[in-house]
Amino acid sequence: MATNSAEGISWDLTDLFSSYDDPRIEATLNECRARAEAFAGQFRSRIEQPENLTAKILFQALQELEIIHESLNRAGSYSGLLYAADTSRPDYQDLEQKVEQRMTEIRNLLLFFELEWLKIDDKTAERLIEEPALANYRHYLKSLRRFRPHTLSEPEEKIINEKDNSGRNAFGRLFSEITSSLTFFVEREGKTEELNLSQILSLLHEPDSALRQRALETLYQGLSQHGQTLTFIYDALIQDHLTMDRLRHYPHPMVQRHLSNEIDSEAVNKMMAVTETNYGLAHEYFNLKAKLLELPRLALHDQYAPVGKEARPFPFDQAQQVILDAFEAFTPAFRRIAAEFFANKWIDAEIRKGKRGGAFCASPSPELHPYILCNYNDHLRDVMTVAHELGHGLHGCLSRKQNLFNYDTPLTTAETASVFGEMLVFDHLLAQQTDPQVQIALLAGKLEDIFATVFRQNVLTRFEELAFSARKEKRLTPETLGNLWLDANGKYYGDTVDMPDGYRWGWSYIPHFIHSRFYCYSYVFGQLLVLALYRMYKDEGKSFVPKYLTLLEAGGSDSPEALLKPLGVNIHEAAFWQKGFEEIRGLIARLQKLL
Repeated sequence: MATNSAEGISWDLTDLFSSYDDPRIEATLNECRARAEAFAGQFRSRIEQPENLTAKILFQALQELEIIHESLNRAGSYSGLLYAADTSRPDYQDLEQKVEQRMTEIRNLLLFFELEWLKIDDKTAERLIEEPALANYRHYLKSLRRFRPHTLSEPEEKIINEKDNSGRNAFGRLFSEITSSLTFFVEREGKTEELNLSQILSLLHEPDSALRQRALETLYQGLSQHGQTLTFIYDALIQDHLTMDRLRHYPHPMVQRHLSNEIDSEAVNKMMAVTETNYGLAHEYFNLKAKLLELPRLALHDQYAPVGKEARPFPFDQAQQVILDAFEAFTPAFRRIAAEFFANKWIDAEIRKGKRGGAFCASPSPELHPYILCNYNDHLRDVMTVAHELGHGLHGCLSRKQNLFNYDTPLTTAETASVFGEMLVFDHLLAQQTDPQVQIALLAGKLEDIFATVFRQNVLTRFEELAFSARKEKRLTPETLGNLWLDANGKYYGDTVDMPDGYRWGWSYIPHFIHSRFYCYSYVFGQLLVLALYRMYKDEGKSFVPKYLTLLEAGGSDSPEALLKPLGVNIHEAAFWQKGFEEIRGLIARLQKLL
């Protein structure tokens, strides 16, 4: 397979365990099980008698729960990271599945705690939550009770957890193994290259129009060969989701995600509606780009065609320097933390067979540092991907002062630091350039990234809504899903971009549809939020930095609405969401001025 400057840049996971057969993995799981059994013996009878439950007992229980979950997260993260690094290796497949099963068994032993907490009447629960001794656990205890109307009995919850390993979790693994093993053969400069999914997607950014078109056609042809299997996986997962919604009395397929995100449907609907009223901004840009490319109208394979003069190739070590310099200009604390990721091999960037596509940052717990996976292909957009994931890493490091239950943020604010990191690097790169053609390339690239994060993710969410609605009527087929996909995208592209019929397979490789349904609107939330926050930073200068650091350090210790309130954010106002689109309009105006 093609090599690049990130060859050899792989993570070192020995902070967790030494290898897939490290005996400490088994020892950790055994210890967790023993502690879980002891926990049940010590606290089950106490929490089942809420009239005698004190803040001191609840505090002791929560502390012990943290210790058990910290250890479980270490084992689960290690097996998951190994598997992501090479989904084709049997040893890693076996470990990932074994750890998943063992973790399910252990969590089932602990399940009673949350369920009994939800059974407690509101008055007693409120009394305990307000106890000063439980101040650090207040938000966790309070937020758990949002799920009270949707929780089943303990035996039922245990059965669901067990069955998920051979149900939806198994379908998720099958999807990952299929998409990670895909290979595509594309002719380039007289030679046939063997590429994986990440690499063929990167060809859509190449300057050669014929190559982009071949890559797109090859991509959809390859996906169509697995179309029936990918359709069956998605259909089964949607039906599983709908079944659980019925059993848990969720009135709509998105409600569970809203509760997890600590946001109400009104705010989400307002945000998505404002996004759709601004599709005209995308149409304006697509028409402008067609003129730049001297085309009457864009074809889909022209969507990411480079314009201006891109700085490429962009080696990994150069990306590292640019990111560190941009972060330092914001605050030295950002550079100091980011530098650790490069120095300590917390990043896996090289491209190789079997490696999971895309990019992510895993932040297992406050006791452990985050890890980043990406597929670096020497493009400028790969620099932005690394900056994005390092933003997640910064967030994970800064919030390590929180306890485990307050550590993770809901998805709505999970992108706050990642998108902000991208903006810092973008502005830094733009300020360094004196060549207008390079500035054009940077502005166009940033606009397309924002469109992909705002408009495209809005489209993905609408497609999910359509797919779920259709599945209530009958089983989904490749034709049905293809038509729904083209319909959802048609509203975004309008008459400015031609979609080929092969694009009906564009839904089939999106991992969010499989692993985290209705995740995608969180990207819209995060991008628009950060565009507004970034405008505040430009207006306020260095006085903004401490407020922003405080937001990141808070982790998930309160609801997004509460954490954002000191910054003057009101997520229920259309005017707030429109601020983000005014920033986008400003970027388009800057590009037009350069032209």
